[in-house]
Amino acid sequence: MNRRTLLASASAVATLWSFAPHIARARTNVTITHPSPTSSHFGIGADAFKAEVERASDGRFAINVQRLDNEREAYESVQLGAQEFAIGTTGPLGNFVPLVKVFDIPFLFRDYEHARAVLDGPIGNDVLSGFPVAGLVGLAWGENGFRHLTTGKAQITGPKDVDGLKIRTMENKVHMQAWQAAGVLPTPMAFSELPTALQQGTVDGQENPIPVILVNNFDQLQQHLYRTAHVYSPGIVVGNPAFLEALDSADRAIFDQAAKVAAAANRAKVEGDETSGIAELKRRGMQVHEVDRGAFRAAMAPAMAGFQAEFGEELINAIVATEGNL
Repeated sequence: MNRRTLLASASAVATLWSFAPHIARARTNVTITHPSPTSSHFGIGADAFKAEVERASDGRFAINVQRLDNEREAYESVQLGAQEFAIGTTGPLGNFVPLVKVFDIPFLFRDYEHARAVLDGPIGNDVLSGFPVAGLVGLAWGENGFRHLTTGKAQITGPKDVDGLKIRTMENKVHMQAWQAAGVLPTPMAFSELPTALQQGTVDGQENPIPVILVNNFDQLQQHLYRTAHVYSPGIVVGNPAFLEALDSADRAIFDQAAKVAAAANRAKVEGDETSGIAELKRRGMQVHEVDRGAFRAAMAPAMAGFQAEFGEELINAIVATEGNL
């Protein structure tokens, strides 16, 4: 090899090495969607996911956070690989992973500590293990909160007053069956359609956790809030199996940890909203009513036989028996 050839080879190697840092820092674009405003508990969870992944990967992964109101569409997109991750409620997820619906049984959970102990413990892990069959990976349980009833002009003093009312519910059969037992005409619809339905009087009311009512300004659409706390609504971070399986162990650990960070940020926001949300809604002019939760529980109780047949008394009893503060 002559001197000119050696110099040319050395120059090529030097050029290659000069680009090596840029090659090492090549960024992979990843999308996570959430169903609520940026300042919501899910928006904050998605932002925490982004910050953790980009920090831990030294920017090798660029997280694109987008809002997608239709949660069922979001989960289907994760299944198909059109997006890599989604954070949201489990409401429509029962259409993909039926056992998730057990957590929607009314008056199943005593409080937030109880719900979190169940989700973060063996029962929650067992349910997550069923996600891959549906083409999803359940990464971490988040939170939507305890659901409360709101109405426009209709005033409610007890379960007898909900008889015949059209109440918007999630596309969730457990929610619908519980309200049907109480005499309600449940009207399932996508969350994105709800504001228009309330404005036009298509439905008489709706039910959602305080953080959702607060961040979506439902006080402008509904006059009355009834603190029924009838159902605890979990949240979830899900991922696309193919994307996660293609990662090496170190990068997979980054995304697993980011999901936990997202869930923790999501829960912290729910706690904050629960603490201050009632006072803020009152300040905005919403009328907040305490109710006899026992009466609502009794009104929905006829649906329990069906839930026991579907999910099994053993599982339901194990959830009820779980101690808080795991």
